[in-house]
Amino acid sequence: MISKINRPAWFITPYVILFSVFILVPVIIAVGLSFTYFNTIETPEFIGLRNYIELLTRDEVFMQYVLPNTIKFAFIVGPLGYLMSFLLAWMLAQIPHKPRTVLAIILYSPSMTSGIAMTVVWTVLFSGDPTGYLNSILLQLGIVTEPVQFLTSANYLMTIMIIVSLWGSMGVGFLAMLAGILNIDKSLYEAAYVDGMKNRWQEIFYITIPSMKPQMLFGAVMAVVGTFQAGAIGVMLSGGNPTPQYSGQLMVNHIEDYGFIRYLMGYASVISVVLLMLVYGISRTTFKLLGERH
Repeated sequence: MISKINRPAWFITPYVILFSVFILVPVIIAVGLSFTYFNTIETPEFIGLRNYIELLTRDEVFMQYVLPNTIKFAFIVGPLGYLMSFLLAWMLAQIPHKPRTVLAIILYSPSMTSGIAMTVVWTVLFSGDPTGYLNSILLQLGIVTEPVQFLTSANYLMTIMIIVSLWGSMGVGFLAMLAGILNIDKSLYEAAYVDGMKNRWQEIFYITIPSMKPQMLFGAVMAVVGTFQAGAIGVMLSGGNPTPQYSGQLMVNHIEDYGFIRYLMGYASVISVVLLMLVYGISRTTFKLLGERH
């Protein structure tokens, strides 16, 4: 007979099993493979730190393009997407229920669409021929004399990737913030105005944000993880991996290049470990900034 003390442990058993199978075990395997030469056919050969040394000292594509691109992309899309999620959630919370529901669905819908569907829409907009919407407008206005190759130019691809990613950034973090704002006790605002609060900015900083820190933290973590996991968007927009002059090459693309094109799983595992460390480090910083202080 199971004792009452041990009975609650059974409720977390499914989570422990799923977490171990789909997260913990793959991470351990990736770390182990990062110390090997593994071409998916032969038995992994232990080579120590050679892959790490190769990545940090000899992989010019990674150091000159992939790592800077990833950091730039994450530090623009992450904070801006996070700020947009909060501001839009706050504005929606100020309007009646029915229009709020419709607008929330409209804002959330881009994050639900598949990458292929999203790419089709933006590819038509930024198409490099005269029939592309943006090129057609620029040609009619006389701003350009010939179509601009937006999606195959190293000068424009990263900017377009950022725009597309921001457009689809209203995901579950946005919904969590909206729910957090709607569940704040309205009497807090009334009491604050009685005590001398004068405007909406003070309302946001002194009542709204402190009252929904769990949702703010969740949205921040989702923004961090989502931006660092991005990679398919640049490949689908430009039509190839690697992207033109590596202008849109992110760490996920580098992993796919070595893991699924060159079949160098050991080296791909090193890049995965570095990506994991980046996500973990920024997530810990986010927890310290937005987490509860005891």
